[in-house]
Amino acid sequence: MTDADILARLPERLKKARRAQGLSLEAVERLSGVSRSMVSQIERGESNPTVATLFNLTRALKVDFAGLLGEETAEDRVEIVHEDQTPALDRAGDGCRIRILSPPQDTGRFEVYELIFADGGRLESKPHERGTREQLIAEEGALEVTSGVAKGTISKGGTARYAADVPHCIEALDGPARAILMVVKF
Repeated sequence: MTDADILARLPERLKKARRAQGLSLEAVERLSGVSRSMVSQIERGESNPTVATLFNLTRALKVDFAGLLGEETAEDRVEIVHEDQTPALDRAGDGCRIRILSPPQDTGRFEVYELIFADGGRLESKPHERGTREQLIAEEGALEVTSGVAKGTISKGGTARYAADVPHCIEALDGPARAILMVVKF
């Protein structure tokens, strides 16, 4: 990020921080010692404040100096991933399509998938890392879950929770099925 990028985002972020506190320009002046007209000029992008001025403003607004100038946080945006942008794996031989819903940076900690099964489709998995568990929520159809030697069946609205650090399998029963799978490493 360049200095120009920082200065371009500063006015709006400062104004947002002031409004989030419910403070008028006069109140910021009293709290920071920075004149009301200077605060207004900074918020309009008409003045480049000194570091000392910014320090006084961030202290008065109770905001993090680095956060005010740095990259947006996750709270400052909504990430949209459209269906055609969602990565998917077709396991046609097994009759299971896997849509990867979680972001790549979460892989290995918390993963979310949509599983779409053809009639009789199945997803067999080798053991994951020790302590890994899965939660499967049936959205459509019926599914049989096998985890080690344990078995269970769920249908629409049901949830199966099971160990995934042993061989495990999910199989569609009596027609196509769809489910959300969450993989969590503890």
